[in-house]
Amino acid sequence: MLNFIVRRLIQIPVVMLVLSILVVGLTQLLTPEQRAAPYIRSENAAARMEQIITERGLRDPFPVQYSRWFTKTIQGDLGFSKASGKDVIDTIKERLPATIELTLVTAIPIMLLSVWLGTVSALHKDKFIDQVMRVLTVLGFSLPTFVLGILMLAIFYAYLGWLPGAGQMNTENLFAVADMKRYTGMLSVDAMLNGRWNVAWDVLRHMLLPAATLTIVSVPTILKVMRNNMLEALTSDYVRTARAKGLPMRAVNNKHARRNALLPIVTLGGFLIIGLLGGSLITETIFAYPGIGQWVVQSALQIDLAGVLGFTLLTALLVVVMSTVVDILYGVIDPRVRFD
Repeated sequence: MLNFIVRRLIQIPVVMLVLSILVVGLTQLLTPEQRAAPYIRSENAAARMEQIITERGLRDPFPVQYSRWFTKTIQGDLGFSKASGKDVIDTIKERLPATIELTLVTAIPIMLLSVWLGTVSALHKDKFIDQVMRVLTVLGFSLPTFVLGILMLAIFYAYLGWLPGAGQMNTENLFAVADMKRYTGMLSVDAMLNGRWNVAWDVLRHMLLPAATLTIVSVPTILKVMRNNMLEALTSDYVRTARAKGLPMRAVNNKHARRNALLPIVTLGGFLIIGLLGGSLITETIFAYPGIGQWVVQSALQIDLAGVLGFTLLTALLVVVMSTVVDILYGVIDPRVRFD
């Protein structure tokens, strides 16, 4: 098992190196003038366009530019983000905790609901509950995220007034967190640790609509896979053998069928977390949630190359690390994988 883990860990820096070359190489499709745009913050700077290009070495050969970028990156310098008005690394540090917070609130309900509903649907194949689940799955697949988000705002915020709308907290609480000691960067957690329960509740209420939106659009995919895997497991030889031995139906369904049906869900769960941590671009933008996703949308609109490049590398790192974690979990769950 140790050799298996070491082999997977060695792959991380190699894959990241290749990805960084590809990503930085794509920026070469833009002209030096376009790549110099983020450094121009005044009329005087615009008049010195050619000087900025020369100082930044934007006309140098690609190997030279990549070497310069790589040296700065390993030193923690990812450049300046025009969209946030701060260094990219500082922007990521500031906004990533909010995205992690939303991920924690969202991922657990998605996985629990998907596994439970998929299991129930498979155990009642072609019955009324199964038909309902299949209809809801189709609706979930068909409903665009931005439409659902707007509907949620229109119903629960504008019409009913049950939940807050945009942002991460009410305006009055912005001053309350100014002197709050920060431990994790996640507002709800830090508020609880500081005993500010009203602030924590306000932050959680603001996350309910974006979390519900992400849950509704994410559950159908995992539910469908879980249902299909469960149906396949229920017709397998080892389940028939367990039934023939006279084992209780609950034990057969849960211990034998569902346990094996969960294996592909590990992969889906891993990539679900990657998507959430990478920033749910549409959802965070609709609800003006100050996470990574909202920032990268602003960066793309403003042609903020440093911001987009920093986000791309962050996402690539998350994908590589989570893929490695999933591989290791597969090796723990199914020992045969270790010898592949």
